[in-house]
Amino acid sequence: MAGHTALDRDRAHLLHPLHHPSAYAKTRVWVSGDGATLTDSTGREYIDGLSGLWNVNVGHGRRELGEAALAQMSTLAFSSAYAGGTNEPAIELADKLSALMYPSINAFFFTSGGAEASETSFKTARFYWKAVGKPGKFKVISRMRAYHGVTLAAMSATGLPAFWPMFEPRTPGFSHIDAPDPYRFVHADRSVSLGVAAANKLEEAILAEGPETVAAFIAEPVQGAGGVIVPPDDYFERVRAICTKYDVLLIADEVITGFGRTGRWFGLERYGVEPDIIQFAKGITSGYIPLGGIGVSDRVGEAINSVPPSRRWMHAFTYSGHPTCCAVALKNIEILEREGLIDRAAKSGARMLEELRTLESLDGIGNVRGVGMMAAVEVVADKATKQQFPAEIGMTQKLTDALLDRGLYTRVAMDCICVAPPLVTSDAQIDRIVGIIGETVSAVVSEAVSVKP
Repeated sequence: MAGHTALDRDRAHLLHPLHHPSAYAKTRVWVSGDGATLTDSTGREYIDGLSGLWNVNVGHGRRELGEAALAQMSTLAFSSAYAGGTNEPAIELADKLSALMYPSINAFFFTSGGAEASETSFKTARFYWKAVGKPGKFKVISRMRAYHGVTLAAMSATGLPAFWPMFEPRTPGFSHIDAPDPYRFVHADRSVSLGVAAANKLEEAILAEGPETVAAFIAEPVQGAGGVIVPPDDYFERVRAICTKYDVLLIADEVITGFGRTGRWFGLERYGVEPDIIQFAKGITSGYIPLGGIGVSDRVGEAINSVPPSRRWMHAFTYSGHPTCCAVALKNIEILEREGLIDRAAKSGARMLEELRTLESLDGIGNVRGVGMMAAVEVVADKATKQQFPAEIGMTQKLTDALLDRGLYTRVAMDCICVAPPLVTSDAQIDRIVGIIGETVSAVVSEAVSVKP
């Protein structure tokens, strides 16, 4: 197709995630990355304010990760990990994760990404209750503004209604409770803290569904794509107690929060509780190659191992335990450890949040929140009422475009500017991120107010 630009060929042949032709107006063709920056086909450099898609934790341009992939591909690029076969990188990675994760999590299954990890978690929860003689427990409770992927069951757990209409009916057996958003949660029961009140929504939902039917509750330690919702400190302690009381498995979706993003290796560490199942992806390889998976608690692992062969865990993916992916993950974890990037995320994240909070006085900024190297700046039309701008204004797209024009690549979710740069982001780059957000909000909100009828 001589004479056709890359974007011409893209339009002709490539379907994108969240595809619609209207998105092409601001398309960039990304050609290179270095640390916390991306460069497009025109040679312009941008700060990568979302680590790609919450995943490039160690930053762009790490030759070590490419070299790890090449070395493994040159030796054994792929082999099946179906029962009866295994490979050394998968064994080594599972062993390493057992040492890094919550003490009760010691057995792992690998997938190609987060949505497959969600599907694996749901199936494993159903399997577990059948294996222990409670086959009626199959339902999964999630939260509004949660993101667990968009394959059919994962989409049904995802609490972002924009993803649903064109693919319904959703998978039966999924329901949602309110997110523990300190900014927007309606705290009616003042006899308890906001965190406990939000967690009590789970107990209400379990009782409404019938405890004998509920298999699991799935939750991100910090809700990412829903606008970086950081729950109150006492929320997950109460959630864990409710799950234990009603015999419901707690699934921690650490696809975004795992591998240092929150300033801890894993997000639930901050709350002092352990899940029954943990799912991960993204940061395990810093996005350099697709890999995800789940880890299961000792009691869930025992159930998988103790059933007769006729009732085995009949779950599988061709690329589970992919040697090359596991080799890259091991090298990525080595970098995180060697360079102290978990501690750096905690310190740089605290600095980033402190700076972002200086923007709260600006017109249009209703709330700033975050933990570790993930934060959000929520834009509102009215600070007093927390009312958002009317949908027809298209504030989310206006903010996205204006940030990009100023050299910051990130995502805006429901008028919340999400900020999750690589863990290696410098202080100067953090300063620039904050400056760009301040300039952008001031300009876009001022324009929106001036054109309101």
